[in-house]
Amino acid sequence: MSETPWIKASASSGNSPDCVEMRRHDGMVEVRDSKDPHGPVLRLRAAEFAAWLDGARSGEFDHLA
Repeated sequence: MSETPWIKASASSGNSPDCVEMRRHDGMVEVRDSKDPHGPVLRLRAAEFAAWLDGARSGEFDHLA
């Protein structure tokens, strides 16, 4: 699977310092802190990322905000 560039959600644009970026790399979805582009990267398999998205869409993590 091909690599994609790092992207941020449109809600993260502007003056918000609290942003994460994501990309697809080596068949995984990678997530990093946009303020620390050389720092650690969370790597998720496609199924793990899909499960996380499903939980986010259904509000399972709303209590964390």
